[in-house]
Amino acid sequence: MTKALAMISGGLDSILAAKLIKDQGIEVIGICFKSYFFDETNAIRMTKQIGIELEVIDFSEEHFEMVRNPEHGWGKNMNPCIDCHSMMMKYSGELLKKFNADFIITGEVLNQRPMSQNRQALNVVKKQSGYSDKILRPLCAQNLEPTQMELDGLVDREKLLKISGRSRTVQMELAEKWGIKDYPSPAGGCKLTEPNYSIRLKEIIERKSNITERDINLLKYGRHFVTPNKIKIIVTRDSSEAQELKKILTKKDLLFFTSNFNGAMVIIPEGNNPTEDDLTLACRFAVRYSKGKDEKDVEVKYGHVSTDFKDFKKVNSITQEELEKYNLNN
Repeated sequence: MTKALAMISGGLDSILAAKLIKDQGIEVIGICFKSYFFDETNAIRMTKQIGIELEVIDFSEEHFEMVRNPEHGWGKNMNPCIDCHSMMMKYSGELLKKFNADFIITGEVLNQRPMSQNRQALNVVKKQSGYSDKILRPLCAQNLEPTQMELDGLVDREKLLKISGRSRTVQMELAEKWGIKDYPSPAGGCKLTEPNYSIRLKEIIERKSNITERDINLLKYGRHFVTPNKIKIIVTRDSSEAQELKKILTKKDLLFFTSNFNGAMVIIPEGNNPTEDDLTLACRFAVRYSKGKDEKDVEVKYGHVSTDFKDFKKVNSITQEELEKYNLNN
């Protein structure tokens, strides 16, 4: 029986491509990639709707090294889509033998994304993957040259599609026809496409050479500020963010909070070496994001996580001008 590996991003296009091939009587196994910037949550939900198994591949470390310096550059934000797709296809190609599969399918659509899915970019991805003769794009196949799989009769080209452009009308009609109702928006899934997150990631890549997984996880939460001494300060937006951050804090992180007013949790993560000026700024942020922001000489306690917080400063709130100066465009 013919078998295909379907690259499942968790979005609608990739699951439609898998369904289209499955309906030709071909066995389809979903392959989902997990990194620091996206995970398998949506892919699990999507594959259940069309009844295919899913293999999750964690390539976080290698993927991050590529994100730092992609051969074909970043997109609008920090998304290196061409290099990312090439890496995924390379991994998928290496799995063909393991699963005794014949070819790879993806949900890419010609010209859906102007930079990463034009004809030239699609060809670059195929070539760079090292498995160009094993890649089929079912949703736009009739806009492209026939693949070896079609020429050999493994796939019926007449049953493939010729979708092109950014409109999603055809995809949504297919989803309704096949009963696929639970799918994410096209923009969701990858943190690297988010403007604010990308600004934070770029800043830490430029500031710090030895970046850990925890450093990257911290970028997901709160408001982020950088002092004139290049010290990171994180301020939570609400109690739910504070609870999430508490799960990844260590005893080397510094916490700041106002003694007599309710307010946000303020953090200087470990790995920073704050001066007295930086500590004062962090205290002033704590006042700014507390019920005492309009008071003078507010007491702020601070110390490392799980200590007695014996240190304190009496400070006023940070000004709006300073706030904008140090803000990483949250």
